[in-house]
Amino acid sequence: MSHRVMVAGVGMIPFTTPRNSATYDVMGEQAVTAALADAGIDFGTVQQAYVGYVYGDSTAGQAALYRVGTNGIPIVNVNNNCSTGSSALFLARQAIEHGIADVVLALGFEQMQRGALAMTYADRPSPFDAFNEVVHGIQGESDAPFAPQFFGGAGREYAERYGVDPALFAEVAVKARRHAANNPNAVFRDPVTAEEVLASPQIYGPLTRLQCCPPTCGAAAAVLVSEEYARKHSLNSGVVVAAQAMTTDTDSTFGEGSMMKIVGYDMSREAARQVYEAAGVGPRDVDVVELHDCFTTNEVLAYEALGLTDEGTAEKFIADGDNTYGGRVVTNPSGGLLSKGHPLGATGLAQCAELVWQLRGTAGPRQVEGAAVALQHNIGLGGAAVVTLYQKENGVR
Repeated sequence: MSHRVMVAGVGMIPFTTPRNSATYDVMGEQAVTAALADAGIDFGTVQQAYVGYVYGDSTAGQAALYRVGTNGIPIVNVNNNCSTGSSALFLARQAIEHGIADVVLALGFEQMQRGALAMTYADRPSPFDAFNEVVHGIQGESDAPFAPQFFGGAGREYAERYGVDPALFAEVAVKARRHAANNPNAVFRDPVTAEEVLASPQIYGPLTRLQCCPPTCGAAAAVLVSEEYARKHSLNSGVVVAAQAMTTDTDSTFGEGSMMKIVGYDMSREAARQVYEAAGVGPRDVDVVELHDCFTTNEVLAYEALGLTDEGTAEKFIADGDNTYGGRVVTNPSGGLLSKGHPLGATGLAQCAELVWQLRGTAGPRQVEGAAVALQHNIGLGGAAVVTLYQKENGVR
C-alpha cells in the first residue's frame, strides 16, 4: 500500500558567505528547530532522519541532530554532490510512502570554504574521471575551475546549436537578483544590469563571475508525514508530495559528445517525464519552479529539459517574460542559487521550503498568485537529478 506524503513543516536559515557562517552543527540545529516548530511537533516524534552534506566528516548528521535530541532513531548521512539535499528528501519520502515510518526528517547543511569547488582527495580516482575524459575530448583542457568548464561548455554548445547570442544567459542573472530582492534569506539582493553581468570577469566560455553561484553556507530542513498521521494529529496538510523521481547518468552522457548531456540534460528530462506521468499533470500546469541555476547556462537548459518551453525556444521564453511574474511560470522566486547561494547539502531542502511557502500562500512579496502546482529540480554532477512535484491541498491544519 502506498501512503500519500505531506510536508508538515519546513525551516531554513538565511544563507551567508563562509566568513560569516556558524558551524555546520549549529546551522543544522537551527534549521531543524524551525522545521519542527513549523510542523507543530517535537523531535521525539521523529522516527527517522536523513541528513545531507558534501564537505564534512562521517556522522556529521548525528552531530547536528544530537544538538536537538538523542532519541536513538536511525540517522542516515547522504552525499550526492549538489543534489544531496533532494536526495535526503527522496529517501525520507520513500520511507513514508512505503509505510516504513509516519514522521521523517530531512536535513541538509553545508559549511563551505571560499573559492571554487575542488576535489577532496588527490590520492585516488576521481568520480569525475570519466566525465573529464569526455569534456577534454570536446573542448580541450583548461586551467579554469572544473564546474564552470562543464556548464560554460554546455552553454556554448546550446548557443551554437540554436543560434542564440550568449548574452542571453546574462538575463537570467538579472532576473535572479530581481527576485532575490524580496528574499531575506538570500545572500545577494542588490539589482544588476545585463551590462554589469557581462562586464564582470570572464570565468569560462560565456560565463562571467556574476553568472556563477557563490559558495555559501546554510541549512534547511523538512518534516514529512503520512496523510493518515497528519489527519490524526491535526498537522498542517496543505502541501502534498504528488510525485518525485531520481535519475542518474545513462550512456548518452558519455557517448554523444555533448556538453549539455555531460551536465545532466538527459537526467533532468527523464526525471521530469517520470514526475509528470506519475502526477498526471504536464509542464504547462506548473505555476512555480525552483530549478538548479548553479550557473545561468544551466537555468536555460533546465527550462527545456523540464518542458517549461520547447527545445530551442528559451530565448523567446526569456524575452517574453514567461519565466517571471506575469508570465507563464515563475522560475526561482527565491532568487535561485545565483542569488540565494548554493550550500550544496542545503540547496534541495531550501528549494522545498520555498515551494511549500508558495503553495501555502505565505511567501510574502515573493508570492506567486494562485500557486497550486510547484516543481523542484536539483542536480548533482557525477551524477544525479531529483525532480519533485508538490500540489496544494485544501485542508490546512
